[in-house]
Amino acid sequence: MRRLKPDPVPNELIRKILEAGVCAPSGGNMQRWRFLVIRDPKVKQTVGAFYKRAWDERVAPRYRAGEPAPGTSPELFLRLLDAAEYLANHIHEAPVWIVPCLEGDAPTHWSGSSIYPAVQNMLLAARALGLGATLTTRHLLFEKDAEAALGLPPGVHSYAILPIGYPMGKFGPVRRAPLKDVVYQDKWGQPYTAVAG
Repeated sequence: MRRLKPDPVPNELIRKILEAGVCAPSGGNMQRWRFLVIRDPKVKQTVGAFYKRAWDERVAPRYRAGEPAPGTSPELFLRLLDAAEYLANHIHEAPVWIVPCLEGDAPTHWSGSSIYPAVQNMLLAARALGLGATLTTRHLLFEKDAEAALGLPPGVHSYAILPIGYPMGKFGPVRRAPLKDVVYQDKWGQPYTAVAG
């Protein structure tokens, strides 16, 4: 959900979302995650400017020049892009951000395995509570500047921003490619017989 109302979200709901996050697994159960809750309009405005710049300069041109996402029609894909652009223009207006972070050295390919399960739990909890949220990483195109604006200390890295608020619209069905297009059996490209057909 990328279109969020600016209405305040009670701390109790954010606490429930965070509790769901810390119930997730993490590598070696080290729990090196840290979660920065942002309500400060100045911080959101500053980081939001990097987010919008990333959208305008790099992300939007690539998406608008490409093919529709799997499982969508060109019309539905344009609606998705419009929602993403809305978020780029209004992310700073979301009443609450949760910024999932990890303590430790520079991020690696496997670092996400210790933070993204927590992110998924938080997204599911937000929806269960009637709140809209999305996982977005556009700020990482300007990682050093965005993390400085977030006030992260050395050795702490952000992995996403979860803007959270009450949805402007209704939750609809997700559109995904059929399993037969994305699941293989035993070797790459060989159809998985249980879903082929």
